[in-house]
Order: sequence, then C-alpha cells, then structure tokens
Amino acid sequence: MQALASFTIRGRSQAALVIAVCALLSLIVPLVGLLSSAALALVTLRQGATEGLIVGAFAGLASGLLAFAALGSPLPVIGFVLALWLPVWVLCVVLRQTRSLNLTIQLAAVFGFLIVAAIRLQAADPAVYWEELLEPLRESLVAGGVVDDALSQDLVTRVSRWMTGAFAATFYFQLVLALFIGRWWQALLFNPGGFGAEFRRFRVRPAVGYLALAVLPLALIMDQASWAMDLLLLLTPLFFFQGLAIGHGLADALRANRGWLVGLYALLLLFIPHAEILVAAVGWVDVWADLRARLVPGNQG
Repeated sequence: MQALASFTIRGRSQAALVIAVCALLSLIVPLVGLLSSAALALVTLRQGATEGLIVGAFAGLASGLLAFAALGSPLPVIGFVLALWLPVWVLCVVLRQTRSLNLTIQLAAVFGFLIVAAIRLQAADPAVYWEELLEPLRESLVAGGVVDDALSQDLVTRVSRWMTGAFAATFYFQLVLALFIGRWWQALLFNPGGFGAEFRRFRVRPAVGYLALAVLPLALIMDQASWAMDLLLLLTPLFFFQGLAIGHGLADALRANRGWLVGLYALLLLFIPHAEILVAAVGWVDVWADLRARLVPGNQG
C-alpha cells in the first residue's frame, strides 16, 4: 500500500493513472474502487482542493478514453465522478479546512441522506422500486436452479422494504472507508502513526446519539419501509466506526497485543451482521458513557 501511495503522490500523471485504472477495475472487482477514491483523497489532502480537481479531471479524461476503447462507451465516467470521486473530494476539502476527522465523518452522512431523499422523491413506493430492480436477478437465479421460486419471491419482498436505507448506509460506509485509506496513506508517507491516533479519538456528537434514540422506537413501530428505518440504517455505520475507535483506543492505551484487534476483525467477518450490530451498539452507548475514559486507568477522556 505504501508503494502505491508513493507512486500516486509522485505527480499528476501518476495519480491520474492510478485513479483511472482502479476506477475501471472496479467494474470487475467493486472493492478496487476504494483505491481510486483513496488516491484522489491522498492528492486532495496533501496538495489541496484545486490540485485534486485537476488530477480528477485528468483521471476522468483517461478513464473515459480507456472505457471507450474497452467498452465502446465513455459513460462509466459519469458513475465514477458521482460515486467514487466527487463525494470523497468534498470530504477531503472539509477535512483539510477543519482538520477535524470527527466532523468530516459525521458530515459524510449527508450524502446518504441525499440518496434516501432522491429515492423517496423518485419512487412513490421505494419497496416496489427495489422489487422491480431485483426481479431480473431473482428470475436468473430461479432459472439457474439456485433458489426456489416462491421462497425467492418472499425474500425479495422482505429485502426490498429496507433496501433504501441499506443502500444509503453502504454508500456512506464505502465513502468513509475510502477517506480513511487516503488519510492513512497520507500518514504513512508524511506523519507515521498520525491516522491511528486521529481515529482512536473519534467520537460522535451527542446530538446524533439523541437522534438515533428518537428514531429507534419509530423504526420498530412503523413499517420497515419507513423513513425512520432508512434513517436508523444510515446512522448505524457512524456508531460502528465509534465502536471500532473504542476497540483501537483501548488496545493502544492498555498496550494490548495486536492479536486482540486481529481477533476483533475476524469476529466481524465471521459473524456478519450480528458482530457489526454489537459494535455499533457499543459505539452508541459510548456517546454518553465515554468508555475509553472509564476503562483506562488515569485517562481523563
């Protein structure tokens, strides 16, 4: 990773190449798109908003030419700009100006709110909208004998009811993760250990905790396709990141073996989504309890 970061920051052409190639590869392996966003984040954080825009424009031109040569159309560039580059560039500008990772991570949720609002304004019934989108996939799986017709129909109906919030939360999660990778790369090259110390201090504002407290009963009482459920799903990653920050903070303060953190991430992978919900719940409680101050001797928060 450090070699890729060093190559990216070497110059405009190198950065544009990394951003464009990773964006195109994300059409095959979606997670590679995080590296495209992270590369733009690194340039913007280190060299400023204007340089980030210039490099992004070069990357757009390069990826458009490559997409036209490989796919016969430069249209994927529009998706790259809207999903991979523009949101993370905005967050990097905010982070560079405010120097507050806490504020930037929480402001990133605005992009999730915009997605929820756009879907609800476009579709009279978001659940039906998602059913229509998922139906071709369901039919192909049924035709291939992978799933039963009746069971798959019931599953799609159930999933469609909370897909709006889940989609917005997933976009928000990948956006913040790309920002983290870019910030980590910056620390690797220019401030070793800086990102870790910054992340371990991450805390959600109490107002966000109270908002989740107000929305939770509404999400349980109202229909699963309600705006309350969308909002609750969108807020969950915020508390999940705080839960992770608690784990890293305690491990660092208590000088615990790295094996504890490896075990934590192994549990998160093995017990999806239950482990993630538990970590998010710990993060939510920490909004008021300040577990890092309570569990570490001599720590005043």
